[in-house]
Amino acid sequence: LEARLGARLVSRSTRRLQLTPEGAAFHDSGVRILADMAAAEREAAAGAAPRGLLRINSYVPFGQHRLIPLLPRFLERYPEISVEAVLTDSVIDLMEERADIAIRAGPLRESRLVARKLGQSRMVLVASPAYLESRGTPRALSDLARHNMLAFGFARHIEGWPFVDAAGKSIILPIVGNMSLTDGEAMRRTTLAGAGIARLARWHVEPDIAAGQLVPLLEDFNPGDEEMTHAVYVGQG
Repeated sequence: LEARLGARLVSRSTRRLQLTPEGAAFHDSGVRILADMAAAEREAAAGAAPRGLLRINSYVPFGQHRLIPLLPRFLERYPEISVEAVLTDSVIDLMEERADIAIRAGPLRESRLVARKLGQSRMVLVASPAYLESRGTPRALSDLARHNMLAFGFARHIEGWPFVDAAGKSIILPIVGNMSLTDGEAMRRTTLAGAGIARLARWHVEPDIAAGQLVPLLEDFNPGDEEMTHAVYVGQG
């Protein structure tokens, strides 16, 4: 997993293993949420061992990089549980899709759902070195007009990118480009391939930045906004 992500996830010594700060919050929260679902199954079974099908819906980046690596250990701990994991950045109706729990990024709008915060991460603009060599590196906000800004195509995403200009004023710039994508992992891979500039959560691209495969841009104009990740489920009653 460390080789695939390009980042060290565990500090090793002769006596212990310890998670690095990167990913520790997401890891701990993910395990806790899965354990909560197992506890609910256990209570419903009146003391019997947790069993049955657990349907999990997750947005793609979290599912691929955080959730899926945890599932083998979870299933080893709860051998009578089966997991059905669906990865999509589309916001589903949990009741309609018969999902037990969904992991979502961004603002929450459904008040009937119980939400548990898993983490938060600052947003960052990134592009590949090859793209910047071809198109130049933007130094000012006005430079973005000459670049390809990659957009998300699903309804919950913002219509423009927020910045703080040189005078300290908050502004929103429209996203101007020739491509829109519907999931964050596709956006990351497209950006790595040199298609343009993307705006993604820092945790998602930190290994790529550390490996020199993506370059943060216009950080002096970053307003510091963060993307929240929540686990949501239908409450009782």
